[in-house]
Amino acid sequence: MKTMKQKPITVLGKQLNVGDMALDFVAVNNDLKDVSFFHTFKNDYVLISVVPSLDTSVCDIQTRTINERLASYKNVDFITISNDLPFAQKRWCGANGLTIHTLSDHKDLDFSTKYGLLIKELRLLARAVILLDQKRKVIYVEYLDEMSNHPNYDKLFNFLDLL
Repeated sequence: MKTMKQKPITVLGKQLNVGDMALDFVAVNNDLKDVSFFHTFKNDYVLISVVPSLDTSVCDIQTRTINERLASYKNVDFITISNDLPFAQKRWCGANGLTIHTLSDHKDLDFSTKYGLLIKELRLLARAVILLDQKRKVIYVEYLDEMSNHPNYDKLFNFLDLL
């Protein structure tokens, strides 16, 4: 059962598993342009950090923690995606002095429906971390059951160290 602050929620879509091929999706960047995932991110690996809203403490910490710890990994593109408006994502990055890739799924919900991450009751994204390889196959994934919990950062980075 999925929950947010211990209250049941419904998460729509089919979750991806290790071994599944990632699906292309279109989301909106900070310049209000539609971005095709497969055509934009070209590094060997892509780490997608999914958060309900950057303006919450857990999402803020998740984004900062992963961004800081990824600094030494040169072959990994890092994306944070939420249903925050692009204006809010841009403001959050500026206020925190970060230049990271943020994408908004607010417009078409293309990412959330394809990746099994749309919280029906709130129209927010469920918390997850998805790592893709060069062929855009899922090689690591963590879908959280409680949205106010953090992903297992140590497990994620121990996995990245093996690449």
